[in-house]
Amino acid sequence: MSKKLLVVGLLGVITILGIWCTKPGLFPEDGYDPRLSGGMATIFDLSSQSFSHPIPGLSAWDSHVHEKGDQIFEQNFVAAPAPLFSGLGPIFNNVSCISCHHNDGKGTPSFGAVNSSMLMRVSLPGEDEHGGPVPVPGFGLQIQDRSVLGYVPEARVSVSYHDSVVSYPDGNTVVLQVPVYTVSNPYIALPASTLFSPRMAPPVFGLGLLLRVPESEILSHADPDDADHDGIKGHPNYVYDPVLGKQVLGRFGLKANVGTLLVQVASAFQQDMGITNPVFPQENAAGQPQVDGLHDDPELPDSLLNAVKFYVETLAVPARRNVTDPQVKAGEQLFSQIGCASCHLPTLYTDVDVNFPALSNQRIHPYTDLLLHDMGPALADGRPDYQASGSEWRTAPLWGIGLFPKTNGTAYYLHDGRARNIEEAILWHGGEARKAKQNFMQLTASQRQAVLAFLQSL
Repeated sequence: MSKKLLVVGLLGVITILGIWCTKPGLFPEDGYDPRLSGGMATIFDLSSQSFSHPIPGLSAWDSHVHEKGDQIFEQNFVAAPAPLFSGLGPIFNNVSCISCHHNDGKGTPSFGAVNSSMLMRVSLPGEDEHGGPVPVPGFGLQIQDRSVLGYVPEARVSVSYHDSVVSYPDGNTVVLQVPVYTVSNPYIALPASTLFSPRMAPPVFGLGLLLRVPESEILSHADPDDADHDGIKGHPNYVYDPVLGKQVLGRFGLKANVGTLLVQVASAFQQDMGITNPVFPQENAAGQPQVDGLHDDPELPDSLLNAVKFYVETLAVPARRNVTDPQVKAGEQLFSQIGCASCHLPTLYTDVDVNFPALSNQRIHPYTDLLLHDMGPALADGRPDYQASGSEWRTAPLWGIGLFPKTNGTAYYLHDGRARNIEEAILWHGGEARKAKQNFMQLTASQRQAVLAFLQSL
């Protein structure tokens, strides 16, 4: 080969490589399918069971564990001693996980019935040794308002409502229901300084994705001193993890007051159902006259506890609907323009997890920042929970919100279910969300309907 041909050949190779090795650009926004709320962990199902599907791609063994966890999640437990599913109570709030988390979604804002999903957290002012709430002597951190035969519940809790009318500038009105909670018949007197926090069971799907959002990404959205002067702060909650023995970022619970799914599930078994387990091996009535005195703890074995944890970790997210509808698309733009997306972040990304491809490195749309925000006096419970003040709540994820009427029959919204529809929930917003609510109220009736149509599509 002559020197001339060699030079021409090299120039050709360089030209080809120059074309092939161009720097990749950003993937265009319109290249994503907006229906995939949970990325690969999205399920297309519009039925009442849309929250109850496993993520795609589970191995045969993982599918078996998911199914076992599902069985325990739906199992009614009974008082000890019993040959199967023993350990309920003696004091408790409900008899199974599914009794509160209806179809893996929200519940019903009532107390003391088999389908009730409300509980009343209590504490005294101050902080415990880990910076958390101070238990109330004789009650702990939660009122168990039911008991097995022969035992006395800690107290009865009820809720009633009165109306409050909200008027839009265009003359339209909405009637909100204002809850009033009553704690009656305590088995011993509650201290006068007791702080109360009513809470309704939240949905349990999509939690494996939220677990895998990197802490650094969550913190990148925090603005505790409102440095950008937009009126939106947002800060993380750091809570004590009894398994790890240290403070961790709170992601779960209505005040981001739990860091991991294992602690979330274990706490629910022990506090809500009175079932001891390896994480919380002590009865919820320890030191009280309702303790059963049996030496059967932990009542739930480690294998079943972890199966239920695995179940909620591997529940898929339902797909969005009507994403090309003009009204929905207009509502999506208005949602951002009026400021809702400042806290309800449309998009987050999960970290890499080679064990679960459907949860790994996913672009998801939960519409939350997982941070705490001041929601104003109307929604305040006045009960601090670690670094969450008495008026702060974690931004609730909005994915699946339009399917609640199907999964739950009658849908209820906000931390205590006081809102009977999405419009009422918006009108309850205050504090850092006050400006966004006012912007919503200033919209025309058709524009407000567009925002609601967009939210119904999530």
